[in-house]
Amino acid sequence: MASSFSTKIPSLSAIFSIYTSLSAFTMLFKTILRKIIPTKIRDFIVSKFTDYFSSYFNPNFTFIIEEQSDFVPNQMFRAAQVYLPTLLTRISTGGLLVSSKNLNNPMAKPKFGIPVKAKITDEFEGIPLEWTLHSEKDPDTNSFQSKQIRYFHLTCKKEFRDKIMSDYFSYIAKSSVKILTHRDNLNIYTYNSKRYTWESAIFQHHTTFETLAMEPELKNTLIRDLDAFSSGKDFFKTVGRAWKRGYLLYGPPGTGKSSLVAAIANYMNFNVYDLQIQSVEDDEMLRQILTMTQNRSILLIEDLDCAGADKKKKKKKKKKKKKKKKKKKKKKKDPQVTLSGLLNFVDGLWSSCVEERIIIFTTNHKEKLDPALLRPGRMDVHILMDYCTPAVFKKLAALYLNIEEHVLVERIENMFHEVKATPAEITQQLMVSKNPDVALNSIVEFLESKKMTKESVDSEIKEAEA
Repeated sequence: MASSFSTKIPSLSAIFSIYTSLSAFTMLFKTILRKIIPTKIRDFIVSKFTDYFSSYFNPNFTFIIEEQSDFVPNQMFRAAQVYLPTLLTRISTGGLLVSSKNLNNPMAKPKFGIPVKAKITDEFEGIPLEWTLHSEKDPDTNSFQSKQIRYFHLTCKKEFRDKIMSDYFSYIAKSSVKILTHRDNLNIYTYNSKRYTWESAIFQHHTTFETLAMEPELKNTLIRDLDAFSSGKDFFKTVGRAWKRGYLLYGPPGTGKSSLVAAIANYMNFNVYDLQIQSVEDDEMLRQILTMTQNRSILLIEDLDCAGADKKKKKKKKKKKKKKKKKKKKKKKDPQVTLSGLLNFVDGLWSSCVEERIIIFTTNHKEKLDPALLRPGRMDVHILMDYCTPAVFKKLAALYLNIEEHVLVERIENMFHEVKATPAEITQQLMVSKNPDVALNSIVEFLESKKMTKESVDSEIKEAEA
């Protein structure tokens, strides 16, 4: 038996001969593959085999959450941005981002953020999780641009993948909404066209509805409207409308339009996106800019009438310059935001991209606006910010001088029926002195001066007409 078994074992020379033949065949096969199969296809096959074996032997599963999803920001990425800073004590890397955007208070407590490649651990119903932030340059941008693509990696064990998909992401979304509802600081954003991003600063405007000098009845009506909007998610969904509200603030300069915007932002606890419509090149850029804004925010477009007037002036100037520049063969395109482009985002299909949004237009000349902008559904509420009235003056006097009654109050109130003065002008006179006698006398002198000027102008007009 032993001898028969030994005869079945191949000799060393036979094994070496077989190995040599296999090696030669393998080298020949590789050479044929290199000559026949293109490099890209060969690399693709190798990568697929590598991915297959790595996924087979790797016990983990990774979710990739990109910052941008098609044409709009990825809401799950934003939810993670809000949620993860609450877990900074679980960061495993040795670093944190430290920032302070509070321009009014340099001694304010800084905010801490997540640096790139930092790892944060979390636990959900006993499931260990790991978050990592990544960032890389967008390959579609040129060397003069610095646009970055950011994304999160969320890693868990493969057996928990379905649980994370069904429950954990919903938990993060709900948690981020709660955090945003009770956030301490608001931000005001401006768009940076070179970096293709909104840049923010801490918004600390102290005007509230308590301190806002406004007609009491109008103020109460506005507050009730905001409350109805805030609690109206189910209503808007039932009637098939986007969850948004449009306000048009119109009136002469200095009547408190910006202060009212601040009061609305503080009351609703909404961030403010201040868009300079004059700097937007065309409708496509407008869509890209506006879809990058967040839920629960105010989109502010100020001096809308000036934007239209400026465009008309530019057209007139260009017509004059065309005669002087006949030598130029090629004419540069002059793209601009059209009325239809603006309306499409305010009230069209694109209006549903962001929820719980307030859109505020301000203008000094309502009559200059296109009627299409003013109809309900676009600008739902029109608010006249008018000249100072007795009720507004009493509120200002109480705020700046801490008085409710004075011998000069009635005289000043009667003068408002004869002379128009903005709240900003009255405020300037109230700040002359903290002494009520001095400040109120300053207002009387100011109003009398305006009255005399008005009478002089009126008489000159009558003489000219005669």
